Amino acid sequence: MVQKLDQKLPVANEYLLLSGGVREGVVDLDLDELNVYARGTDYDMDFTLLVPALKLHDRNQPVTLDMRHSALCHSWLSLRLFDEGTISKWKDCCTIVDHINGATNYFFSPTKVADWFYDSISIVLSEIQKKPQRGMPKVEKVEKNGTIISIILGVGSSRMLYDIVPVVSFKGWPAVAQSWLMENHFWDGKITEEEVISGFYLVPACSYKGKKDNEWRLSFARSEVQLKKCISSSLMQAYQACKAIIIKLLSRPKALSPYHLRSIMLWACDRLPANYLAQEDFAAHFLLGLIDDLQHCLVNKMCPNYFIPQCNMLEHLSEETVVLHARKLSSVRSDPAEHLRTAIEHVKAANRLTLELQRRGSTTSIPSPQSDGGDPNQPDDRLAKKLQQLVTENPGKSISVFINPDDVTRPHFRIDDKFF
Repeated sequence: MVQKLDQKLPVANEYLLLSGGVREGVVDLDLDELNVYARGTDYDMDFTLLVPALKLHDRNQPVTLDMRHSALCHSWLSLRLFDEGTISKWKDCCTIVDHINGATNYFFSPTKVADWFYDSISIVLSEIQKKPQRGMPKVEKVEKNGTIISIILGVGSSRMLYDIVPVVSFKGWPAVAQSWLMENHFWDGKITEEEVISGFYLVPACSYKGKKDNEWRLSFARSEVQLKKCISSSLMQAYQACKAIIIKLLSRPKALSPYHLRSIMLWACDRLPANYLAQEDFAAHFLLGLIDDLQHCLVNKMCPNYFIPQCNMLEHLSEETVVLHARKLSSVRSDPAEHLRTAIEHVKAANRLTLELQRRGSTTSIPSPQSDGGDPNQPDDRLAKKLQQLVTENPGKSISVFINPDDVTRPHFRIDDKFF
C-alpha cells in the first residue's frame, strides 16, 4: 500500500525479517533515541523488518558509495550517476550539494527517507482504520524513534513489535570489506562464499561524529543469517544466555549491545578449534568464554566489526563507562548462574503479566488485544471454542473446517457431508 501511494518503493521488493528488534542491535543501530518498551506490558515478541527503499541489484547501475566524509563502516550514497527518473522520484529525500563547476550532487538522506516512510505508513494505517478488513491485525501503537518506525500489532492474544527500517539493498559485496574474504573463516566448506556475500544493506544510522542527514551504516544482516547456520547449538545457547544477562545489566549508560556480543561470538568461531566448538555439552564453558571475551573487549575498548575488522566499535567509550561496566561484568563472572536465574525470573514475570492483562480485558488501563468487543478482528480462540462446541454436540461425527484465505475470520464447518 505504501508503494501504491507514490511508487517510490520498488514494485518487486524483498523484505528481510529478523528476530529481535533493533533495540537488541540486530542491525547495529544507534539506540539512544529509542524509547524503552516493557516486554510483557507492551509486547510479547519482537522483530526487525528491513524494507528496501532503493533496491540496487542491477550490475549495470553505477553506484557511488562516498566514504570520504564518514567513519569506517559508514558511507554517504550519491545518486549523481542515477537516471533522471530515479533522481526526480527521490529528490525530496536527498540533501543537495552544488559544486563550483555547476554540477549538482544528490545524496540519499537517511533522515529524510525515514520521515517520508513514516508519513507514508501513517497514511496507509489511517486508511486501514477507516475501512477495517476481517483478519487484519489490530494496530496497537505506532511510534517513530529517530529513523526507526515501531509498530505494535495485536494478533489474537499476543502483541508483536515490529521495528521497521527503511534501507538500501545491494547485491554483491562492498569493496571496503573485500579483504575479509581473503582470510580463513569457520564457515569455510560449510556454506559457499556466494551464500555469504549475496548482498548487504545501508541502514539509516550515522557514526558518533557523523552527519546524520547524510550518513548510512553498512549492515551485513543477510550474511549473518547465513553464518548462523554454521554455529553449534550449544554455542548459540550460550550466546542467548549471555544476551539475556547483559541486555538490561549493561544498557545504561549505553556501551555494549547484543550486536557486540554477536561479533565476539563470530570471532570466537574463527579463533577456536571446530571440534571444541562442536561439543554438545559445553554450553556452560562457552558462556564463561563469551563473558571473558566481552570483558577483554571492554577494558581494552576494542571490538572489531566482524566484516570490517579495521572498524573498532568501542573506540568512542569513555573511561568512566568502561570502569562501570567492567565492574558489572566482574559481578556476572563471579556467579553467572545466579544472574541467569534472575533473567529467567524476569521473563516468567513478564509472561505472568501478559496473562493477567489478557484476563482483565477492558478493565485494564493498558488495552488488551482481546478487549476490542465489536471490532471485526475476532480473537484467535473463538474458532477453537466453536470447534470444541461442535465436537461436544456431535459425538462420533466427522468435523472439518474450511477457511477462505480472503477472510480468515469466517470459517466454514462441515459435519459429515453437511456445510453450515
